[in-house]
Formats: sequence, structure tokens, C-alpha cells
Amino acid sequence: MHQWVENFARAFVSVFVAVDAIGLLPIFIGLTEGIERPARQKVLLQSMVTAMLVAVGFIALGRAVFSLMGISIGDFQIAGGALLFFIASKDLISETKVDREVQVMGAVPLGTPLIVGPAVLTTALMQLPMYGWEITVISVVVNIAIAGAVLLSADFFTRLLGRTGSKAVSKVMSLILAAIAVMMIRMGILEIVRGLHA
Repeated sequence: MHQWVENFARAFVSVFVAVDAIGLLPIFIGLTEGIERPARQKVLLQSMVTAMLVAVGFIALGRAVFSLMGISIGDFQIAGGALLFFIASKDLISETKVDREVQVMGAVPLGTPLIVGPAVLTTALMQLPMYGWEITVISVVVNIAIAGAVLLSADFFTRLLGRTGSKAVSKVMSLILAAIAVMMIRMGILEIVRGLHA
């Protein structure tokens, strides 16, 4: 039992760092700026369900599917980064977010690749042979639940900032989101280059 707890603690901390729930909060506020509270809560629920399904499915089938299709972790990072960059660029040049599909925002980009993205999925794949299926899945699911609890506080911060403040945060977070996207693409390219020299 002691060994299980120790292994879970190690797995949990690794996934916690990869999810970065606190870092997601301002991005969530920026992405959902101007959306009414009931719709925001629906987006949050959708993002958590999507994140859990993607994470558990990827842990179960990811390595086999990637191998079968010839997809590397680097390819996955570049694709996720490109998607985020497109979304961030659209927000930066647009005056409003009303054209965004609230129905799918929870799935993309919040559920994936923000809550569960390449960092979380790569961490989970690396932990699988070390800690086993049970600990890996539980550590990921618990961290997704923590991220959801943190994002629930977004309503408080939105009221605190007000409409003008929320708009300002939205633009700044879109810029940061673009930077995160570039980082993901860069890491994907480096991963591919390392693979070529291995």
C-alpha cells in the first residue's frame, strides 16, 4: 500500500505540472469572455468530459494508434500547436468572440489541447510502463477534476475584472495562447529532429 501511494504521488505531481490548472484559469477567462454564466458552465463541463475521454482513450490506445499510423509525439505537438495558433490569431484580430461556436469550445480548444494536450498525454504514456494502468489513469482523472474545480472560480474573477477588464485579459491571453502554440510547434520540431538523429 505504501508503495502504491508513493507511486501515485509521483505520477500525480508529474501530471499536475503538465496540466497547469492555475495557468489555465486566465486563458479560460479570456476564451469565455462575453459568454453568460450558464453557457460558461456548460463549456466547462464539456471540456472536462472531453479531456477525460481523450486522456483515458489515449492511455489505452495512443501508443498503438500512433505506431500504426506512423504518427510521432512531435507530429502531435505540431498539430496541437497549429490549432491553438489559429484560434489565438482569430481572437487577436477580431473585435468580438460571438462567432465562436460555444457548443464545441469545451471540446476544442479547452478539453484538448489545453487541459489535456501533448504534455499531459506524453507524460501519461511515459508513466504507463513505470506505474501501470491504474495509477496512470487515476492521476490523470484527479488532475482533470482539479483543473475543473479551479476553472469554476473563473466567474468570481470575471465579476472582479468587469467587462472592460475581461476584454483586456482576453486579448492578453490570446497573445499568450499564440506563444504557447509556437512553443508546442517548436517542441514538436525538436522532437522530430531528435528522432532523426537517434
